[in-house]
Amino acid sequence: EKRPISMAEVSALVGDSEKALSIKRFIKSFSKISAEKAVELQKELEALDLIKLKDYHIVKIIDFLPQDASELNKVASDVSLDTEEIAKIVDVVKKY
Repeated sequence: EKRPISMAEVSALVGDSEKALSIKRFIKSFSKISAEKAVELQKELEALDLIKLKDYHIVKIIDFLPQDASELNKVASDVSLDTEEIAKIVDVVKKY
């Protein structure tokens, strides 16, 4: 199976070896939420049922947590979201 996952999920999946701890430290410097919160956010974004929003867009949104329309447009620059769709996404992300 091949699917995109957020940095928070990677941190939860790598294990507890010495190399894994190094990976976790690296990811922690970039990741803003826990793996559990990332999964919750993913479910909420998927529940919006926006056809234009693909799995890899959702993962990028989780990793960067855009707080406004301009930040969201930078994260999902390859998809043209309308104002209503942007507002829905930003509203969900602001909870986290």
